[in-house]
Amino acid sequence: MKLEQNVLPVQNKIMAQYWSKQSTIHDFFDYAYSDDAFQARAQYLATKTYDTAQLSNIIQLYMAPFGVSEASQQHLEELAAGAYVIVGGQQAGLLTGPLYSVHKAISVILLAKQQREKLGKPVVPLFWIAGEDHDIEEINHTYTTVDATLKKRVYKERSKRKTMASTTVINKEEMEQFVRTVFADFGETAYTKDLLHNVLTHLQGSKTFTDFFTALMNELFAKHGLLMLDAAFPTFRQYEANFFVRLIEHNEEIAQVVVAQEEAFEQAGYGKPIEATVSNANLFFVQDGERFLLERKEEYYTNTLGHIKLTKEQLLEIAQQTPEKLSNNVVTRPLMQEMTIPVLAFVGGPGELAYWATLKPAFSLLQLQMPIFAPRLNMTLVSRIVQPLLAQHDLTIFDVMEGQVEQLKNRFIEEVQDEQAKENIAQMQQQLLAQYEELEQYLRGEQLDLRNIIQKNKQYHRMQFDYLASKIEQEILRKHDVKIKQFDLLLTELFPNNNLQERLFNPYQYLNIYGFTLIDGLIELDLVPSFQHNYVIL
Repeated sequence: MKLEQNVLPVQNKIMAQYWSKQSTIHDFFDYAYSDDAFQARAQYLATKTYDTAQLSNIIQLYMAPFGVSEASQQHLEELAAGAYVIVGGQQAGLLTGPLYSVHKAISVILLAKQQREKLGKPVVPLFWIAGEDHDIEEINHTYTTVDATLKKRVYKERSKRKTMASTTVINKEEMEQFVRTVFADFGETAYTKDLLHNVLTHLQGSKTFTDFFTALMNELFAKHGLLMLDAAFPTFRQYEANFFVRLIEHNEEIAQVVVAQEEAFEQAGYGKPIEATVSNANLFFVQDGERFLLERKEEYYTNTLGHIKLTKEQLLEIAQQTPEKLSNNVVTRPLMQEMTIPVLAFVGGPGELAYWATLKPAFSLLQLQMPIFAPRLNMTLVSRIVQPLLAQHDLTIFDVMEGQVEQLKNRFIEEVQDEQAKENIAQMQQQLLAQYEELEQYLRGEQLDLRNIIQKNKQYHRMQFDYLASKIEQEILRKHDVKIKQFDLLLTELFPNNNLQERLFNPYQYLNIYGFTLIDGLIELDLVPSFQHNYVIL
């Protein structure tokens, strides 16, 4: 496994600005990313009190059904004794979701290891599973490569209710069919049988989307002690009760300062990532597994449809007595993490960076401090399939992402076109049109008006000539199919749909080729967050 690093063309303005030391974007954060920042944040955390013993017990309780490895047990014990935490999270996607979920987990593990060494104090990795999210359409699919073409594979079971991932029950027969279809797309390798058996075994032991996600992530990262916690875990919700009370007591103020900060963010040229409003309560009410976003209307907290209507006193009582009925949104989730976990740094992607930039005044309002924002690792995995193709065409991965493969493909297609055939067809069309012209002149002389019929005949012949030309082109392309598919494979594998690989493919596509040791190999590269994009030659 070989690592190469390069700077990609700027695809996200906000992330590019974050890595620039001179950028004004740092005014929206308590820390700029640096070694000094980690020292300062650790000193700040040393002045704060967290019930890490209870937090450790909750995480252990959540992880127990999935298995707690020796490394994870050590991290749990260190957390109970007051270790700091590197946190990163993601929705509970199928087959762990897009590759960037795994990249986040690797980022969390490596950053915790790095800061443990630099600070000389235990720092543990924690993956926050956003099981409370209810947009199942975002997590019910993945992409594969079939015959050099991108395929979207979808778990087809649908629910009319917008239930959370942690309460959405899996149709195991439908999910197994989805998994088998995806693996069939991968193709048979030395690892396929064991890998598929492993995934299906975890599926049979899972009830919900979040269960399935946790089981697979735990399998991949147990050796490295990755702790995991579902945000919707009822026992954790009980732990959050008093913190929900704080969020409700300052609810209107939080909304106001976030709106003001987002306006300042927009004026600085970064847009409005949240589209916050002063009436948004930034909390969801959970009813029968469904989440309903609350907003303040007059003296009540209500949802859009109006079938939920609570006074502030009623909402406070719910927070104290049944906090599992409440759920956070993008504004309150970071605040809740800060109140419940000694977060040294939060690992996130460009989207998370944007909305975190709107939250600094909300942290201050609650006498909290924003943790360090650590951009997750960006990686493109370069498989053995595409390496010789890059060499053959003297291309770099950067070239692929810059569109040079598409240009080479189009140029090749132009070069192999049969110009003589095109010329012959053009001559035939001209001859036919000339004959039609003669016929029209004759008919006009005979005072026969058949222009409409002649026009229809001309149109029909044009369609036939076009059809003939297209069939000739298809046959030429079929003749050169191997070469054209090489270009398609480069694009599909490295820059599918003009997007980064990590946003579409799941890790099992690569585990199927390289086995479970792939994750260990990536972690052993000892990558660190930076403005560079990492190319890993497998």
